[in-house]
Amino acid sequence: MSNNTTGTTESTVSLMVAYYSLVLIVIGTLMNLLTCFILCQSSFRDKKSKPIIHYMRTITIFDNLMLYGWNLNHYTVTVYKLNLLEYSILSCKIISFSSYFTPQVSAWLRVFVCLDRYLSSSYYHRTWLNRSKPILIIIVCIITVGFVLNSHILMFVCYRKIDGTISNYAQSYNIYPLWDYVNLGVYDCAPFICMLTLNCGICYHLIRLRYNSSISSFRIQHRTITFTLIITISLFLIMTLPATIGNAFFENANPTILHFLDAILFTYHILSFPLYLLTFNDFRCEFIRMFKWKICNKNSSSAVAPQEIT
Repeated sequence: MSNNTTGTTESTVSLMVAYYSLVLIVIGTLMNLLTCFILCQSSFRDKKSKPIIHYMRTITIFDNLMLYGWNLNHYTVTVYKLNLLEYSILSCKIISFSSYFTPQVSAWLRVFVCLDRYLSSSYYHRTWLNRSKPILIIIVCIITVGFVLNSHILMFVCYRKIDGTISNYAQSYNIYPLWDYVNLGVYDCAPFICMLTLNCGICYHLIRLRYNSSISSFRIQHRTITFTLIITISLFLIMTLPATIGNAFFENANPTILHFLDAILFTYHILSFPLYLLTFNDFRCEFIRMFKWKICNKNSSSAVAPQEIT
């Protein structure tokens, strides 16, 4: 009875974690798309005053793509017994590649957001790296480096074995857990060290701002985004590091535990909308403006409709 009860409990927990992955996909996709839509509105199109928005838009896109890698596979494996890594060569390569490529790009985009905030807080004038065109070049470079770094997955990983089944390993070299170690450094450790260092510099300059009456309005207007950034970076370490360490060093652990840690990691990448809504005043005002406009538009339509009928 005890073994049956334990097995039933584990199965229930496993299903709960799997359906949470589905919830992340549905809610996360909606929130990330809404975030990107708001950041594309007219109030954020002033490239000279808010070039950092380029980073923020790109982050929401990659955060959304992340949900359709391992997170989707956790759901299909548990609920439908369908392992996308073993379904076809194409699905295996796409899931394997995107599950490393998208989080790494997302993390390093956040690093350069920190760099942008550091430069904005430490210089009286806008530097070359704070301008729209260089930021777009940086974004392209980050995506290109991330693609090249993980391109070996598309070329060598996933093959059909003699018995007809598909393996998500590589024939020519042992990719796992080697690449999980690399991912731990590229996705978590190195970005966090960079972000922590830059945020310490940001805090130092903000303290100086408080006691310096000669600070220009250009530097003061970036405080809101900086506050949002500090909260985001703190959550980055808390929510992403356990899953990355678990996959790198405890790959033989209970799959449900690893899936749960992954769920926490993916939850971090759907938090842009609520974080911006709570801490980013311009974003909140734009969201309220859109909401009010839609309500007013709906009310005006319903008011006109009876006149058209009569």
